[in-house]
Amino acid sequence: MDANTIRQKFLDFQVKKGHKVIQPAPLVLEGDPTTLFTGSGMQPLLPFLLGKEHPDGKRLCDAQPSMRLQDIEDVGDSRHTTVFEMLGNWSLGDYFKKEQIENFFEFLTSVVGLDPNKIYVTCFIGDEKYGIPKDTEAAEIWQEVFKKAGVEAKIAEIGSAENGNKRGIKPGERIFFYDDHENWWSRGGGIDSTPLGDPCGPDSEVFYDFGEDKQDVEKYGLAHPASDGARFMEIGNQVFMQYRRLPDGTFEELTKKNVDFGGGLERIAAAAIGSFDVFKISLMKPIIEKLEGISGKSYDNNTDEMRVIADHIRGAYLLAAQGLIPSNKTQGYAMRRLIRRAILRALDLGISSNFLSEIVPVVAKNYQDLPDSILTHRETALDVLLKEENAFRKTLNRGLKELKKMARNLPEPVFSGHAQGRSAKPMVPKKQGSDSRDPSPEKLCPRLSGRDLFKLQDTYGFPLELSVEECYREGIELTPDYKKEFDAALTEQRERSQTASKGMFKGGLEDHGEQTIKYHTATHLLLAALQKIISPDIVQKGSNTTSERTRFDFNCDHKLTPEEITAVEDQVNKWIADDLPVVFDEYEKEYARNTLKAHGQFWNKYPDILKVYTIGDFKNPISREVCGGPHVEHTGVIGHFKIKKEESSAAGVRRIKAVLE
Repeated sequence: MDANTIRQKFLDFQVKKGHKVIQPAPLVLEGDPTTLFTGSGMQPLLPFLLGKEHPDGKRLCDAQPSMRLQDIEDVGDSRHTTVFEMLGNWSLGDYFKKEQIENFFEFLTSVVGLDPNKIYVTCFIGDEKYGIPKDTEAAEIWQEVFKKAGVEAKIAEIGSAENGNKRGIKPGERIFFYDDHENWWSRGGGIDSTPLGDPCGPDSEVFYDFGEDKQDVEKYGLAHPASDGARFMEIGNQVFMQYRRLPDGTFEELTKKNVDFGGGLERIAAAAIGSFDVFKISLMKPIIEKLEGISGKSYDNNTDEMRVIADHIRGAYLLAAQGLIPSNKTQGYAMRRLIRRAILRALDLGISSNFLSEIVPVVAKNYQDLPDSILTHRETALDVLLKEENAFRKTLNRGLKELKKMARNLPEPVFSGHAQGRSAKPMVPKKQGSDSRDPSPEKLCPRLSGRDLFKLQDTYGFPLELSVEECYREGIELTPDYKKEFDAALTEQRERSQTASKGMFKGGLEDHGEQTIKYHTATHLLLAALQKIISPDIVQKGSNTTSERTRFDFNCDHKLTPEEITAVEDQVNKWIADDLPVVFDEYEKEYARNTLKAHGQFWNKYPDILKVYTIGDFKNPISREVCGGPHVEHTGVIGHFKIKKEESSAAGVRRIKAVLE
């Protein structure tokens, strides 16, 4: 059974059990500044788990795409991914442990077809300090479920993962008790960090056993459900929200109890095909096969590279299909990082030319079953990703060239003691900022500093993290304090800019202070409003922006009427109230001018690569101008815009002076 079929079977199964299917939330949650992306199926439902009535009732289910970039460095093993889908069902004060456990076991064994002999479960061992008892209720329900399936299910009290690593599993054991580090849920983590007033409680996790031969005992210890290693994989977690923390730190049992279930689609699909490698499921395997065809290399010999590419491009596609654009801010930067890391890994495979045009359609086909309500921009997703690939290739080529040039220009390695001759190899980093793999104290190798890496970013747009990764791949040593040195150089540049900016921006900004930046963005909105209300032929003829006002000159053959001035003011203030995003990126000049239709004054004087600021929706922007910046990140912080004076500046040129109130 493939992943798309499992997703639909899960929803159909839950509907038969009385649940209402709700639409998944977008990966980027509007109005939630606490997180970059939707990281779990329950995240959008948190208000309802906290007591708010849901309009669709007490029994809900969905399939929620999720993203957790905290796992980005782990991608490359057999089960970690940054993007995944959570199959979820909820009971908001309706059924509780018995019905939930029985239903999930039925779904796994009768619908998906998993062997019940390979299913293991965990429960909460209790906490004497807080008077919370062992969850024997859940364990007894599990024993009855396994008994009906003809499976022996002894109970083991493990306590902690560390104990399990030493103890392992005894014959017949299938239900395991662990402490709050493994089997307690709250928004704060363990019991001690449970927020006051929040619903919380024990959980029961479900694992699939891929076989004793999959466990690396020397590396991970003896196998048990909560152990690391490839033998056991968690495929679902049932949270029983039955407690609330009181102001005195104790817990009381709730009269209205909730169930929050989340099951990893990718992991259930891996169990369905009997593979501990989630990259062999139907959502991943076609991507891997396409990479094998493009690179001429096998997955078995290049697993890390292909896993990273498959995961990252899958995530980038879902973000692009939901309307996100790569940028240097927040979610856009995370998206950009996924794309760039994938391209760097493609270089490791020998793929030196653009390849997303071949990969992205495969990903899009894999996700054609997701609803249009969440993938609202799937028609333009490929173009967004291709544009970013083209831009990064150019940045990459320039940055890599300069990085290697810097390394070549380092002094020759210096040796002391008995080490002699130029043939001795310089130190190669085991991990950036750590000691060398070579333990010899005689070899003193020159290293690139954080200031060197800052120059690469400042001059060539080559980001710090990419410099670090490339240095590691090329065996180029960095100074131990390279990050501090980089930050110091960045701080110094900002201070120099603030000092030198006084008097340097007579045609634009007086300084880069917060209020001046607000006025600068307001000036872009003013031009857009004049073009919309007065004439689309209006262009900027000059501007001067300070921390107290903006002055803007524009071509116009008549004095603006009071009605026109009011209309322009109202339009600017509406866009401010709409709290529109303000983003920028670098583009080739011809692309910015002819494709993006960006406004600019001096096209013949602009460099080949220039910065363009966009306000509003990227496809239908309010404003798009060639500009060096800086600007606010969203218009809602600007304030109320007021035109104080409109007058003649020169023949055929009018001048507006405006303030923010």
